[in-house]
Amino acid sequence: MVNLEAKLGPLKLKNPVLAASGTFAFGEEYSSLLELEKLGALVVKGLTIKPRQGNPAPRIVETPAGMLNAIGLQNPGLEVFLSRELPRLKYYQVAVIVNIAGDTEEDYVTLARELSGVEGILALELNLSCPNVKKGGILFGTSVQTIDRLVRKVRQACNLPLIVKLSPNVTDIAELARAAENSGADILSLVNTLRGMVIDVTARRPFLGNITGGLSGPAIRPVAVRMVYEVCRAVNIPVIGMGGIVSVKDALQFFMAGARAVAVGTANFIDPYTIPRLISGLHAYLESENLSSMEEIIGAAQIV
Repeated sequence: MVNLEAKLGPLKLKNPVLAASGTFAFGEEYSSLLELEKLGALVVKGLTIKPRQGNPAPRIVETPAGMLNAIGLQNPGLEVFLSRELPRLKYYQVAVIVNIAGDTEEDYVTLARELSGVEGILALELNLSCPNVKKGGILFGTSVQTIDRLVRKVRQACNLPLIVKLSPNVTDIAELARAAENSGADILSLVNTLRGMVIDVTARRPFLGNITGGLSGPAIRPVAVRMVYEVCRAVNIPVIGMGGIVSVKDALQFFMAGARAVAVGTANFIDPYTIPRLISGLHAYLESENLSSMEEIIGAAQIV
């Protein structure tokens, strides 16, 4: 019998396919199309203490094999999330991971403290790598010292499993991964978007209102697979891999690089049925290979 259950340190998920933060909102938009409880987990869009309107339009532009987004962490804020969004998610009985972001270290600590112990939240994901806000985000995700200090502070304020999401816009992602592990992260997720830009040649100006945005989709997959491979060699905690996953073969690359779960983002906009298709596809793959669980292929491509 095939078992798709995923074990990521303190987390136990029914399957290893998650909806990535920022691409599934709070699940409501997809609830009429698929059964949310069948997701491995839903990582909600980045949450801040106060509501945010986000960046000026236009905020999304298609690129070859991907897209640029500069949403700017638009979200309803902590109070509305707890009073409106989380109760709705409890109704759907989906595993919920909350992605948190802030302008200051104190913002992260406050969010972690307020969300700890709240029924219906499985874990927290620290958004240290969003390239679309002028304060916070990328500033926290590119320095070993800053990651070490911030993760330690959040760890002290939080009794939930702690996922640290890493940016690919760095020189040595393995070094940053080790810093996150040493300062208290239970799990790492990578990669977030690569910073990019599109110019409107007719208007002779940057297309996005924010000028730059985060590149996602199949175009970044080889970069993401390489970084997951490197990080899995550098740390002893579980890794969630993401970046351009559209097909079962795409997902398998991340598992064979060492990831214990994957998260799907941009593909949800192309085909909202991508995640259930991947879940059934992974099940079929294991059956065809006479394998009983994902454990048998995790890290298979790692060269000793």
